[in-house]
Amino acid sequence: MMATGEIMSIGSSFEAALLKGIRSLEIGQYGLERASSKKKTLEELKKSVVSPDDERIFDLAEMLRRDYKVEKVCQITGMDLFFVEKIKKVVEMEEDLKTMTLEELDERTLAHYKKTGFSDKALAKILGCQPPAVYALRKKWNIMPVFKMVDTCAGEFEAVTPYYYSAYEEEDEVVVSDRKKVMVIGSGPIRIGQGIEFDYCSVHCVKALKKAGIETIIVNNNPETVSTDFDTSDKLYFEPLTEEDVLNIVERERPDGVILQFGGQTAIKLAKFFDEMNIPIFGTKAKDIDAAEDREKFDAILESLNIRRPKGKGVWSVDEGIEVAQNLGYPVLVRPSYVLGGQGMEITHNKTELVQYLEEAFIKDSKNPVLIDRYLGGREIEVDAICDGEDVYIPGIMEHLERAGVHSGDSISIYPPQHISDEIKQAIMDETQRISVALDVIGMINIQFIEYKGELNIIEVNPRSSRTVPYITKVTGVPVIDIATRVMLGEKLKNMGYSTAIAPESKVVAVKVPVFSTEKLPKVEVSLGPEMRSTGEVLGVGYNLYNALYKGFIAAGMTIPQPGSTILATVTSKEHPNFVPIAKRFSDMGCRFIATKGTARCLRENGIRVQDVKKISQGVPNVLDVIRSGVIDLIIDIPRKANNANSDGFKIRRTAVESSITIITAMDTVAAMCDVMEKQIERDKLDIFDINRDMK
Repeated sequence: MMATGEIMSIGSSFEAALLKGIRSLEIGQYGLERASSKKKTLEELKKSVVSPDDERIFDLAEMLRRDYKVEKVCQITGMDLFFVEKIKKVVEMEEDLKTMTLEELDERTLAHYKKTGFSDKALAKILGCQPPAVYALRKKWNIMPVFKMVDTCAGEFEAVTPYYYSAYEEEDEVVVSDRKKVMVIGSGPIRIGQGIEFDYCSVHCVKALKKAGIETIIVNNNPETVSTDFDTSDKLYFEPLTEEDVLNIVERERPDGVILQFGGQTAIKLAKFFDEMNIPIFGTKAKDIDAAEDREKFDAILESLNIRRPKGKGVWSVDEGIEVAQNLGYPVLVRPSYVLGGQGMEITHNKTELVQYLEEAFIKDSKNPVLIDRYLGGREIEVDAICDGEDVYIPGIMEHLERAGVHSGDSISIYPPQHISDEIKQAIMDETQRISVALDVIGMINIQFIEYKGELNIIEVNPRSSRTVPYITKVTGVPVIDIATRVMLGEKLKNMGYSTAIAPESKVVAVKVPVFSTEKLPKVEVSLGPEMRSTGEVLGVGYNLYNALYKGFIAAGMTIPQPGSTILATVTSKEHPNFVPIAKRFSDMGCRFIATKGTARCLRENGIRVQDVKKISQGVPNVLDVIRSGVIDLIIDIPRKANNANSDGFKIRRTAVESSITIITAMDTVAAMCDVMEKQIERDKLDIFDINRDMK
């Protein structure tokens, strides 16, 4: 298995459910015609449809579009004739639509396309017009969806569950109440960067709304989590999180407003649309969300507040990027605008790397700038805060173990912070309040800081809940989502007993350790960087940092070396000065080193015994043979940057993962592992920590 999540779609026919599913994926796809598939030859298509992957459905559709025989497609793919015929029907309808214009579309034809599952956006793209024009035509002819109840009793009993999907049919099964109601937009498909944490937030928001006597409606489409359980909210609409599909529900239910803060980036992307449609948004308004997301607007706010951030600029061309990087000084952090999970982020160390990145980035997206920032390698700090427009309450400050440059979702997060001074904590409180008030935040805000050379810099602000909200809620005991929801409904923090402050720190230490699925994903880079790779996390709770780290490492499936263990090391020369003292400590505990040429020379020069190993190109036995031999207990691989699939570094890391050997690619994590190992040797046994007993 390679999937990290899934969507589910429900329709009155296979075609309708399939097209709903396609647009639920959030890949910018609204039909079965895909540009990448059109570029492939027939032989390439025939080869690709044999193996199931994310492109397969589009490649299959392209084969049918080229009149490849249905029976042959079934033979190649192993798919049932029924499904291939259905896909062919959608393809034929797409091709028929290409012969028409919007003016030539009659009421009967439009109704047929809508019933089959075509969205306004899909129709508009093929017809060469804008989606509002299709919407206006639908309104004129009253071609509107109805909502059907899902039969959760399989016909055995009368289903009365408030669980609905849309269809272009006659009978509407929704009963609309006249109670005050709020619609909560979920997070859509779980994937790297946006996971079950947002479903947690949606569920707790619904619970808070119910306590306030408000009718609750959830709109979401992933089947894995409790947020899509029909008993959680008063009503669940299982629909794609697109403008059209959500608007259909709003027009039917007429809620008093919508809450977007708990659905991650997916939900807040709908803010502008809701604002344009005059649909009330509870919490931070669309213009303020945009001010936090738009680079130039946000920089202007920080400038007016005299708050530091790494110098940077959005660029629109390769030449402009070269000039900006030259002025900032390398290394620089480059990333696309409006990204999720650090997607596409990279640290470039020179002009060649930067040009390569920019050329690829502008091919993928020429409509938005690429952001270039000076890279600061300091300590990263994160807060989730609640603001009512005046006061700001911080449940807790989280310190990242790895230095800046590793995505926050992949770093080990520590609470309470262990290395942050009272002065920095006060600066965090001050800047969080000033930014939150300046952005008119009502509800949640997530801010990421870097402490660099004793000064605080802001690197990112998200006017919404983040993936750390469940973590900070559990370890502090502060009901974060409950408070934020009440604030969005108009209550003040002071009236709830939470004035501007940082909550008292817990007596115990909790660490969030990421979990990766790289062994399931061939040809995927293992080393940590600005782009998020983890697919989950564990929590280690202990009476001190080392106890908590020990539990976190073990829970995450990492092997903690024992005295006498064999460690394979391959470390970029830039990190040699940082690695030597750690290597000496490992050596003092009886560990022996095997290392590649440069690392081995560095260790030997510093009096550490080490055995050399050949590079992959130098014959056998080489480094890959040593990894596969089973003699290695831990691999320390600190690359200068993520490499391509043909490099030695990439092959070493992939072989480590595929051989089920713990591999660490960040120096700070290596140091923490060494600390834990030393502490474990110092004591005879681990005291078991009871969270129910020791947090009282």
